[in-house]
Amino acid sequence: MSTTAITRAELDAALADVLAAPKTDAPLQTLCLRPALNQRQMVEAIRFTRAEAIAGERWLTMPWLRTEDGAPHPGIQVSILPSRVMDLVWRDRAATPHPGDPIVADFDTSEANLPVGTLIQAGTAVLRVSDVPNLGCVKWKVRYGADALRWVEAHPELRLRGVLCSVEQDGDITMTDRLQVLR
Repeated sequence: MSTTAITRAELDAALADVLAAPKTDAPLQTLCLRPALNQRQMVEAIRFTRAEAIAGERWLTMPWLRTEDGAPHPGIQVSILPSRVMDLVWRDRAATPHPGDPIVADFDTSEANLPVGTLIQAGTAVLRVSDVPNLGCVKWKVRYGADALRWVEAHPELRLRGVLCSVEQDGDITMTDRLQVLR
């Protein structure tokens, strides 16, 4: 872990700003592919499909969650991380990997804003908010610090680690697109 890890006091002090993120019409900060373990590829566009999730990603071959029949769980096809959270915890960008979420946007991912089943327009694709929680993990703790993990775990309803989605409609997203909540 980096010696520049954020403290719980700093995270708590920033919570109001994190919660002030746009509820819709959210600008993108990064689009990222994870072709293999611990690999990141920043891209200008991503192709989403119901069948394969994200072109160039490892969801089909290495999902962290499977259905009872062994198939990759559709509820973990795409993750969206609030950029305000990423900017807080990812301090040592030279030595610490990007969190790896395919979409990082200035977006309120809380349960209040995005109840399970909510549809999100992502470019020409449509994503559906999953009931699978996106909790912090050992990697999050190692990369961003124990306080960052405890902060995320302390507020599950705020989804500070982001939100997981399935692909509802095939399509493409580019860095010029914005996330729109479909109400």
